[in-house]
Amino acid sequence: MARARRTARARIDQLPEPLRPASRHEGYAIQAEIERKSAFPLFGWKIAATSKAGQAHINVDGPLGGRLLSGRMLKPQSSVTLGNNIMKVAEVEFAFRFARALPSRGSDYSYDEVMAAVQSLHPSIEIPDSRYNDFTAVGAPSLIADTACACWLMIGEAFDESWRAFDLAEHEVRALKGDEVVAKGAGKAALGDPRIALHWLVNEVAHYAEGIQAGDVVTTGTCVVPVPIAVGDHMIADYGSLGRMAITIA
Repeated sequence: MARARRTARARIDQLPEPLRPASRHEGYAIQAEIERKSAFPLFGWKIAATSKAGQAHINVDGPLGGRLLSGRMLKPQSSVTLGNNIMKVAEVEFAFRFARALPSRGSDYSYDEVMAAVQSLHPSIEIPDSRYNDFTAVGAPSLIADTACACWLMIGEAFDESWRAFDLAEHEVRALKGDEVVAKGAGKAALGDPRIALHWLVNEVAHYAEGIQAGDVVTTGTCVVPVPIAVGDHMIADYGSLGRMAITIA
């Protein structure tokens, strides 16, 4: 899997049987090994499949966590090369940065503990991809091993602190290509509320990995149906009164 991630055009049908994860725990253990072999440090975490549309897209019945490595982070308003990406979609998401660590421990973190550790809220656009030839056929543990289809992620500047008073579940988010609205949604697509999705991820990685570190960014899943993209597209993530961010597909 690490070799497939390093080689731009390398894809596999499945991990070899002796190495194929049979559980979430084994999937996260492979993620940790991928990070260890990478030249780039951990930037944070993503959640895949927090919406019904996202779950249908990768053929799973619940959310998955994945590591984000610093070498795959994009600057706001920049471009990204689509290359041989087989998923060919963009996702508009809320992302949170942590001020304090929430390491592994013997009990779950409460919702209030998680939110008290958050430093800021950011816009984000994810361009996922898979190292499997057919990502709908491998199942959740193998998708976790593939870092939950993590590929490129653009993180914008922090929103104004007024976001803490917003009802993020009902906050409308739109995706545009040029002046055309191509998808609409709201924060509730991410497990009912991006904050709820964040709470889920914190306890997921506290259980299966080392937990959250200070400075980690967590992106919480698409608020809109994944938007098909192609070379030449200029896509805007519009968060209404919170602001917007754009990415160009090269």
